[in-house]
Amino acid sequence: MTNQNISNDEFKEIHSLMGMLQNLDVGLVVLDREYNIQLWNNFMESHSGMNPYEVRNQNLFSVFPEINQVWFTHKAECVFQLNTRAFTTWEQRPYLFKFKNYRPITGSAEFMYQNTTIIPLDSATGQVERIGIIVYDVTDVAVNKLELKAINSKFKQLSRVDKLTGLYNRGYWEECLISEFKRAKRTEQPCSLVMFDIDHFKTVNDKYGHPAGDVAIKFVSDALVNTIRETDIAGRYGGEEFAAILINSTAEQAAVFAERLREYVEQSILEYQGIKFNFTISLGVAEVASGTQSHNEWLDTTDHALYYAKEHGRNQVHIATKQKN
Repeated sequence: MTNQNISNDEFKEIHSLMGMLQNLDVGLVVLDREYNIQLWNNFMESHSGMNPYEVRNQNLFSVFPEINQVWFTHKAECVFQLNTRAFTTWEQRPYLFKFKNYRPITGSAEFMYQNTTIIPLDSATGQVERIGIIVYDVTDVAVNKLELKAINSKFKQLSRVDKLTGLYNRGYWEECLISEFKRAKRTEQPCSLVMFDIDHFKTVNDKYGHPAGDVAIKFVSDALVNTIRETDIAGRYGGEEFAAILINSTAEQAAVFAERLREYVEQSILEYQGIKFNFTISLGVAEVASGTQSHNEWLDTTDHALYYAKEHGRNQVHIATKQKN
């Protein structure tokens, strides 16, 4: 009688435990040593659309071929052999089981982001013959973190970019200048700087108005972007003055680029509120020379070349005299 009562109590306890496992708000999967599914709770059934009878004794990788078998078995074998837990986070891998996301708040997410814990399940012999996978739905946390990261990235980008032109602003562009100067000195690869501004820009503003001046600045910045290579770095240095770092370019090569840009601007006619107008630009070019001691010296050399172009008639390109050792 006593043994029967104990058996009933144990049965009730097991039944209660199984009911709890089935209704947990996390996924629970039990796998045997061959990675066949032994337990599949309500969470897994609800999100996969497959009931426990369909998946029981089915191989995990047959039911879910999208799971990277090499990666997962490597992780699971550590649990089997070392009798220790293993973890995965959504930041390492967005999910283990690709379930659709049905949460209304984070409806923009296409799938459920998951953290998982793999736990060893001891047998009577003390050997780990099964492992349990606990699947946590962390979509809300993941989406919020990703949105915050995107916002921070956007703010970071905005802090680097000039609002009118879309070019790098002076502060960030000068950071790039310092970096490229150091790289050029270290690698001894050619690198040239081009600085230019709009000729008689005050006249453009006075004659056509400041909005027309903005149109001119935007036109020049677009022309610059369309002329440089992807590896080059363009910026708005100030007002109507622009600068471009031409990677792996000699002064002569940079001058060809500058002349092409000069000709394009000279031949273009802009229109603002029915008024057509045009203008020219003057450009200075300087290559990092062996004797250049700092990025400021490089900048000053290029600026002097620009000043020379403006003082000698404007609408021209002038290459700075190379420094000697």
